[in-house]
Amino acid sequence: MAEDRAQCIMSTPVGSFLLEEDGIGICRAEFLQEEKERTEPSTALLQEAVCQLQEYFAGTRREFTLPISVQGTEFQLDDWAALQEIPYGTTCSYQQIAEAIGRPEAVRAVGMANHANPVSIFIPCHRVIGKNGKLTGYGGGLDRKQFLLDLEKRFR
Repeated sequence: MAEDRAQCIMSTPVGSFLLEEDGIGICRAEFLQEEKERTEPSTALLQEAVCQLQEYFAGTRREFTLPISVQGTEFQLDDWAALQEIPYGTTCSYQQIAEAIGRPEAVRAVGMANHANPVSIFIPCHRVIGKNGKLTGYGGGLDRKQFLLDLEKRFR
């Protein structure tokens, strides 16, 4: 962790979730592979991120209003912007994302960009599924992806 970054770990219904901010916005948000002890948010932005995620998991928040601070290639940034356009409680395919960013042949590259998404949930890569409707790839694990999709469908 860089010195100018702050982080905390929150508990969610599907495991420990790491949040990190860089003074500009949320720059990292990911499920941890192992359960970790919850830590208190040390900045107002982390406190707000925890609050908004708690509301999301309770089914009372459908959109996030936090500043996001991510860096990536032009393709990744285009992909992540397209992911943020997927409405709460719905899914789309990797092919649809590739077409949305004007690169219909880049389906696999979309999958790689989704995998590189540094702010899970806030940039909702969990809403992307295979063209055949099956769950594919998710850095937090397919069980968590299914949980998030089911949560959003339940509160849509």
